[in-house]
Amino acid sequence: MNFVDFFIKRPVFSSVCSFLILLVGLVSLFNLPLDRFPEISPTRVQVQSTYDGASAEVVENAVTNVLERQINGIEGLRYISSSSSNSGTSSITVTFDSSRNPDLAAVDVQNQVSVVQSQLPDVVQRTGVQVRRQGDNLLLGIGLFSDDDRYDPVFLSNYTDQYLLDAIKRLDGVGNVRIFGERRYAMRLWLDPNKLASRGLTTQDVVNALSEQNLQVGAGKIGAEPAPKDNNFSSIYGQLVN
Repeated sequence: MNFVDFFIKRPVFSSVCSFLILLVGLVSLFNLPLDRFPEISPTRVQVQSTYDGASAEVVENAVTNVLERQINGIEGLRYISSSSSNSGTSSITVTFDSSRNPDLAAVDVQNQVSVVQSQLPDVVQRTGVQVRRQGDNLLLGIGLFSDDDRYDPVFLSNYTDQYLLDAIKRLDGVGNVRIFGERRYAMRLWLDPNKLASRGLTTQDVVNALSEQNLQVGAGKIGAEPAPKDNNFSSIYGQLVN
């Protein structure tokens, strides 16, 4: 009599053994160390910046190359991929080994970016360089539209940025949210280079003048410190009453 015949001739014993095996499997199912499995996908960190008004070639030379040279050589780095567009956007994706901690990788990239940030154009420094962890694939796409064409794409893009973007980013598990085809309320100015040259002005002079006149200054407070204590105040009633 072999091993198989022993269980065939004893069906009750076989049923009990099968039940015990099933019970042990169910108990073990909820205690499996799933979170201890190694990460298969590599760690990625994305570096984004914007150089308004610059062509793709200018962005590549003035921003992307400067950042790439500094980021290259970080511990655990596998390769770097980058792109520069005519809209002035520079995007660099830094890929690390799968064993690299994503938080530490993002910190290392941020430290290297901070070293060369002073070498970037003033426009890029004002808008800032964003460093964030990046997932492998796009998880979800949401379309926002108006049923009766009451709102144009600029309004919908601005509404998404003001009321939806931050709320979605705060959701648990969301790494990054991007508005495709983003549009903002703004003024577009066309400058005549001949007239600028005749008045001895440059494009930067116009930008500085616009910046100086586009400040929101607080009105302050009357009688606030460090005002002298012996200030006199007069309150007149009825002067503005019709």
